Amino acid sequence: MTASDPAAQNLDLVSPRFKANPYPTYARLRYDAPVARTRLPDGRHAWLVLRYDDVERVLKDARFAKDRRRVSSPPRMPFERVLEPLTRSLQFNMLDLDAPDHTRLRALVHTAFTPRLIERLRERIQSLANQLLDGPAERGGLDLVRDYALPIPATIIADLLGVPAGDRHRFHRWSNKLVSVASASDFLTAAPYILLFMRYVKRLVARRRLEPRDDLITALVQAEEAGDRLNADELVSMIFLLLIAGHETTVNLIASGTLALLERPDDLERLRREPHLLQRGTAVEELLRYTSPVQVATERYAIEPVQVSGTTVPYGAMVLAVLGSANHDERRFADPETLDLARTPNPHLAFGQGVHYCLGAPLARLEGQIAFETLLRRFSDMQLALPAESLPWRRGVFLRGLERLPLRVRVAPTVAA
Repeated sequence: MTASDPAAQNLDLVSPRFKANPYPTYARLRYDAPVARTRLPDGRHAWLVLRYDDVERVLKDARFAKDRRRVSSPPRMPFERVLEPLTRSLQFNMLDLDAPDHTRLRALVHTAFTPRLIERLRERIQSLANQLLDGPAERGGLDLVRDYALPIPATIIADLLGVPAGDRHRFHRWSNKLVSVASASDFLTAAPYILLFMRYVKRLVARRRLEPRDDLITALVQAEEAGDRLNADELVSMIFLLLIAGHETTVNLIASGTLALLERPDDLERLRREPHLLQRGTAVEELLRYTSPVQVATERYAIEPVQVSGTTVPYGAMVLAVLGSANHDERRFADPETLDLARTPNPHLAFGQGVHYCLGAPLARLEGQIAFETLLRRFSDMQLALPAESLPWRRGVFLRGLERLPLRVRVAPTVAA
């Protein structure tokens, strides 16, 4: 088959049904059409890149630019021109920029996310995880997404930035609408939430100008006021991005990883017997690979024609590197559909690659490790409260995650005592 393969043309990347198990489709495309042109629900065309080596190349190759202003006629979502004056600030986030602007913006925040500084959050994350499971322990059940997987990363990123913890559900609701945009109707539905989110961020900025604190928003405000490293639009866009990216991936890791373990009782019991698999990180790395919380890397644009696996990606084309497919590529991983909690080495691409490698990867890893360890310690038994095939998956091109994960739980005897 070719780049115009019908399977790719008809691929519904955003549907909950597809999100439930996209990997057989990815496997077919890796074999038949590893670089395939598809039409997204919003009407834009994109080139999907599915094999590990090709995905890694796209993530690193400067000919695939993040800044769509570098091509003459970038694909645009419907109604973007109408809303552009209102959302102009969001065009200046480091995720959608190339060097030198990306380098400059990343330098402003990278020191807050180094492994050494993130490790200092261990006690806070552990305390929060314990607290969140107290109520479910008494009730004998929980929605793992709402009651646990979401509050952990949302609260921690709120703490780092200086956002009131009580606002975490609001900004998650807004970000959920944003990351689920896949069609013109989705965009219209999400527009009010985007504007609410932006207004909220601008109010936080105004508050920190008047009341500086020891938090990341204050540090960014002071950098903007210095006038040489950050402008007003970049400031709003940076905070907006950190609030979204600072929790969305980890919510999906914890929830989807828990589901993967529940569906494989032998692996779940192995983690109980061999806690070092979590402590050394191999189990979290494998759950990142296997579940791929970010299924598709955000858009890149070919600034010249580029040959990828024998297919010419034309100038100006939007390119989507499919991380979920790369992480299940049999050319790179032995038995990729097997969850191997001791897999070593594990060069997965769950956090991307190259200069846009996920800034928050150390934080997501630590939150995942503590979340899984605490679940296993607190509960001797966990059961799905819904059939697996009935679980609701979120819509959207880029992320793969559950809307809800209802569980019945039983307290471990040592904890009850």
